[in-house]
Amino acid sequence: MTVYGEITNNKVRSFILIGVFVFLFGGFFYLLGKIYDTPGYFLLGLGLSLATSLGSYFYSDKIVLWMNRARPADKQQFFDLYTVTENLTIAAGLPMPKIYVIGDPSPNAFATGRNPKHAVVCVTTGLLDKLERVELEGVIAHELSHVQNYDILLSTLVAVLVGTVAYVSDWIMRSFWWGGFGRRRDDEEKRNPLMLIAIIAVLILMPIAATLIQLAVSRKREYLADASGALLTRYPLGLARALEKIARDPVRLTHVTPSTAHLYISSPFKKTARASWINNLFSTHPPIEERIRILRNM
Repeated sequence: MTVYGEITNNKVRSFILIGVFVFLFGGFFYLLGKIYDTPGYFLLGLGLSLATSLGSYFYSDKIVLWMNRARPADKQQFFDLYTVTENLTIAAGLPMPKIYVIGDPSPNAFATGRNPKHAVVCVTTGLLDKLERVELEGVIAHELSHVQNYDILLSTLVAVLVGTVAYVSDWIMRSFWWGGFGRRRDDEEKRNPLMLIAIIAVLILMPIAATLIQLAVSRKREYLADASGALLTRYPLGLARALEKIARDPVRLTHVTPSTAHLYISSPFKKTARASWINNLFSTHPPIEERIRILRNM
């Protein structure tokens, strides 16, 4: 498949996944609205989720940089990193992002920021030490593609939906133990065990389904960033070789946490072993072997 075909394919799949997500999200609240008459729970859950997501959207870059102990990259000290990023932003028509470096021997990188004007590209010193310039170009192009494709905005919107479903599901489950599941149904319906089982099943399964779709969207955006980055450099093998080196490297990031692992170009928790399909289903990143195969076939 060509680079353009890969980009189009991943965009379509991402929009389909988001559409399914919105459909399930709307159906979830429609069903609860039919069987439960306390909209205050829903509004409170939605408000908390929106507040948390908006805070993360505006301040997540600073929080992530602090959590990973990143520092601003000096142009003289990290001249190759600076010039590679500068050249690629000019080619992509993007503003120059802020550049940060993490003092860690494990090769990895990530991008953050709510839009291209507030973008940050961060790499580890291990990445700079272990990659050739053409491979570094592939990695930076991948991260700039996340910025150009507004993947951070997309992930924030999806996080709002997931967070709202999780909050409301938890509150409704708790309310079952304190006051039943509704006051607008007659006594016969309230005593119907099948109805109660169905409601509990929905409350348990919906957050799981929402999380799985969120992870699927994240994996599709990684494929899209790979293809967009390859289009930017016109050299897919550069990124493929970089991913191979990152995957083979046995050193793991020191200060990474599960809350920030999804940002990196390669999952810092899975380096060399081929994961099972179950692990892949619950992973924020697609299998790195598959990403390399697609890049080499472009």
